[in-house]
Amino acid sequence: MALCTGAETVAGAVLDVVVDLRVGSPTFGQWESVQLDDADRRAVYLAEGLGHGFCALSERATVAYLCSATYRPGHEHGVHPLDAQLDIAWPTPEPLLSAKDAAAPSLADARASGLLPDYDTCRTYRGSAGQA
Repeated sequence: MALCTGAETVAGAVLDVVVDLRVGSPTFGQWESVQLDDADRRAVYLAEGLGHGFCALSERATVAYLCSATYRPGHEHGVHPLDAQLDIAWPTPEPLLSAKDAAAPSLADARASGLLPDYDTCRTYRGSAGQA
């Protein structure tokens, strides 16, 4: 279960949004956001089963990621960032989406397709991390 475990802004500023995608979680579908910028140098930790996206707040922004294992794009799944069910308060009325984000399924469709992680599986994985 490889994933992005953290993000920080190296240059510029972004609004980083973290969404609980763990089916069965008491906070499933809920989100939080934090501004990451090159002044405060804060970072975000993402536990297994949490998704995230970001919106640039400056003309240019560079974001760095630390992953728990080698990144494998074919194993990555997305949820449409403008999904009405998520109701994320993006800082612009019409965000510019990547082709991948624009084609992503809704939260309901991703869940129905079995693309989302299971809450208990994520908790078990996290509890066993670092154990031989």
